[in-house]
Amino acid sequence: MGSLFSSAITLRNSVRISDDEFTQLRDFIYDKCGIFVDAKRKYLFESRFSKRLAELGLSSFSDYIKFLKHDIRRNSEMNVLFELVTTNETSFYRDTRQLDAFRDNVLRETLEKRRSEGKLDLHIWSAGCSSGEEPYTLSILLHEMLGPEIARWRIRITAVDLSPQVIERARRGVYREYAFKTTPDQARDRYFTPHEEGWKIRPELGRLISFQTMNLNDPLALKRVPRSHIVFCRNVIIYFDEAMKKRVAKAFYDNLLPGGYLMLGHSETLHKISSAFQPVYLPGSIAYRKEE
Repeated sequence: MGSLFSSAITLRNSVRISDDEFTQLRDFIYDKCGIFVDAKRKYLFESRFSKRLAELGLSSFSDYIKFLKHDIRRNSEMNVLFELVTTNETSFYRDTRQLDAFRDNVLRETLEKRRSEGKLDLHIWSAGCSSGEEPYTLSILLHEMLGPEIARWRIRITAVDLSPQVIERARRGVYREYAFKTTPDQARDRYFTPHEEGWKIRPELGRLISFQTMNLNDPLALKRVPRSHIVFCRNVIIYFDEAMKKRVAKAFYDNLLPGGYLMLGHSETLHKISSAFQPVYLPGSIAYRKEE
């Protein structure tokens, strides 16, 4: 997941939202997906949702809240709602300093440990994968580190996101120039092929990845994710309140195999959220390790 409401679109005919309507809609969103929207972002509801209200023929946020709760189309509207409350701002090789530290320490250690145990298998969970740039980057790193040896490994990257639309874009694997703003040219040339709409990921990269829609506020869905050696959840928990952060951190801890690692975004921390993990300080980054 990228930035929540990262930019407001000013609409001439935006529908005003009252304090009570904002609270009701905010609480509804929190209940459904765990994302908490601060009152300071109230005006962003008006800019983001006004067009949708017009499309549905609704004149107020009260009508939209009733629609979400009672209309026969309310289940399909959840997908639209989730798309509106998240803006998927991401790119390949995002935060290269963290990725370098991850590759040279966490990933290298994990692969060497699996080899030493005679178990050539690896599972990574990319939680909040947006339109696929993160899990594809992880696949590239694995191909570069293992080379031809990768054919002997059983590797699975489970990539999940709240929005069905971005998951579909991730599965398609076609990206425009903007997605490569932090990508080395040689990586793009090697792992992508030219496409009429930009660049398409090579099939061998996608074969390691299973994309699926998932709500991190759904305990049953979280339990269905295979046990992981590494969990990536970058730039996601900053949109949760303390209670939701604690629930998600516990879910990641329970999912990780002993000795496994959790990677958060560079501005995120488990300080005051969970003491179950052991912080591991890397150059320009922190990894959180589950004790063996």
